[in-house]
Amino acid sequence: PIAIAVPSGDKPIVLLDIATTVAAYGKVKLAAQRGELMPDTWMIDRSGKPITDPKRASEGSLLPIGEYKGYGLALMIGLLAGSLNGAAVGKETIDFNAQQGSATNTGQAVIALDPSAFGDRDAFIERVNQVVRDIQQSTPIPGGSGIRVPGEGAARTSEQRQREGIPLPLELFKTLNALAIEHGVPLLL
Repeated sequence: PIAIAVPSGDKPIVLLDIATTVAAYGKVKLAAQRGELMPDTWMIDRSGKPITDPKRASEGSLLPIGEYKGYGLALMIGLLAGSLNGAAVGKETIDFNAQQGSATNTGQAVIALDPSAFGDRDAFIERVNQVVRDIQQSTPIPGGSGIRVPGEGAARTSEQRQREGIPLPLELFKTLNALAIEHGVPLLL
């Protein structure tokens, strides 16, 4: 995954958190839990044919975003997050979905930039907010539902979940309670 957060003062943070694949593996797991099929654009098997049954995920690979450019981006992020710090990349990576008892061997790369190292922090935040306002005030394409800035949806969801709680699919709820019993911790209500 790639996560980039840009401060915006008292406005919602500009936040991009994406997988470098068409769908994150968590969505594959969720489809399997729900007994749903996946779109044929998410995964392919070793012969290049689409996989739509999430229970067959171990037989193939998730497709990268942006075709060859997305593949290149995924590779470079993998090299930064893995090879740079001695963690696994590619075939060496432990598939925690297939080997649930094994510890993961993946790595992380964190790059933190202090806006004040490049100039006035408040001026930077105002420039960020001006770009956000310009985007939000743009004219949507005909039939479009509006223009969103990365992070707006997450901010709304966070506020809603603070008020209403976090919804869990029934299968995940059952799995978490089974784990709670196994490890002697309180059950979810």
